[in-house]
Amino acid sequence: MKKLHFYVLRQYFAPFLATFFIALFVLLMQFLWKYIDDLVGKGLEWQIVLKLLFYASFTFVPLAVPLAVLLSSLMLFGNLGERYELVAIKSAGISIRQIMVPLFVLIFAISVSTFFFANNVLPVANLNFQTLLYEVREQKPTLSIQEGVFNSSVENYVIRIAKKDRDNETIHDVLIYDHTRHMGNTTVTRAEWGKMVMTDDKKFLIFTLYNGFIVDEDPSRGVYNLIRPVRRVKFAENQKRMDLSSFSVNRLDDNFLKKSYQMLDVAQLNVYIDSMDLLVKKQKAYFAKSLLSNFYYLTNVYDTTKHYTPAEIQSVNPDPLSGLESQEKNSVVEFALHAVRNQKENLEFNKMDYINQNKMKWKYEIEWHRKFSLSFACIVLFLIGAPLGSIIRKGGIGFPMVFSVFVFILFWVINITGEKFAREGVVHASVGMWISTAILLPAGIFLLWKATTDSKILDVESWQKGVNFFERKINQLKRKKM
Repeated sequence: MKKLHFYVLRQYFAPFLATFFIALFVLLMQFLWKYIDDLVGKGLEWQIVLKLLFYASFTFVPLAVPLAVLLSSLMLFGNLGERYELVAIKSAGISIRQIMVPLFVLIFAISVSTFFFANNVLPVANLNFQTLLYEVREQKPTLSIQEGVFNSSVENYVIRIAKKDRDNETIHDVLIYDHTRHMGNTTVTRAEWGKMVMTDDKKFLIFTLYNGFIVDEDPSRGVYNLIRPVRRVKFAENQKRMDLSSFSVNRLDDNFLKKSYQMLDVAQLNVYIDSMDLLVKKQKAYFAKSLLSNFYYLTNVYDTTKHYTPAEIQSVNPDPLSGLESQEKNSVVEFALHAVRNQKENLEFNKMDYINQNKMKWKYEIEWHRKFSLSFACIVLFLIGAPLGSIIRKGGIGFPMVFSVFVFILFWVINITGEKFAREGVVHASVGMWISTAILLPAGIFLLWKATTDSKILDVESWQKGVNFFERKINQLKRKKM
């Protein structure tokens, strides 16, 4: 038995690693497709791109592991069935359940490891990934000064170049508007030709200009003063140094994103969920109290802790406007209507605030359950993949890939639907995030029972025999009619 267990584990380990990295690569390509617009045209250094992909790959691990478990289980038992090794093992008196015991222990260890990864490593990776992605998104596109186009990419400068030589450095008929004083086009530089060079550290753009002039107005007379002194200076050579710091990726403070639900572990999520729940309850109680305090008449005439019927209201004060003249009554009614409208707007605002705070709390609850549900999904998908492979008895990667993709898409669609319902408050997070595993777990137990009883419900050969049988019957009927 020990040799058999080691053999099964050895046969499972290689497909699991291969399918895990394949799934991770596919998910990473999906990430590139999604964020390609944020990366292209910004002149990012390859180190930054690799770092972004490295952090992104960590975020896909909890999703890639269940898919790898499903596909590798299908491949393993499909290979054993196709090579008739399952038949030989069963003939020795060893059931499929006994074969699955060491694999189940391994999958349980993988599931626990996935949870610890999602709880301890993933928040740190998410923090670094979201921080770097935010910085890349905020970075300006690569500086590219085209011929005959007014370019304002460099902060506080507008540059126009009539012609650029093939060396991409020599420029002709240069026009530069200097806005560093934030007073409009008060300083203009024009030159016949020059050199445009970026420093090695890419922090500065240096223009060395020849045969030109500088027109400089005095903005001290005021913007609206039409008569201002102008200074015109000719030069044989002039140099301008422009700061390109806005084009670099500047590190964002990690505290900016640390409180997001994706950056927290289970213990921190518990604290945030309890705090948000307490805050919502306090705000709700405070609003109810403040709402009544705004109605002076109600709080002084009626007992606000008691529920009154319409008859009791009439008995307390039949006509609160009695004794007032017509004009005074109109004033009181107008004042009351104004107060009610204000309170209605206040009530609607607080209602929206209450809904938004609950939605934020639901996100934290969803993330809490996600750390457990995706880990448990490894066990559920193993219970589906292993017996399904032994029933289908098809090895390789083609046929198991089709089945595993179909099952995983079904699992993911149900999971996304449940998460969507939980985000909208239709169901609680404990229902929405576990509905996929709750649906697929009975299916896995059913397939395990069918595999242990040697069911041919999904055997390809049995289906092929059935198809051949019906083809023969149809051909016989055709011959009889002829």
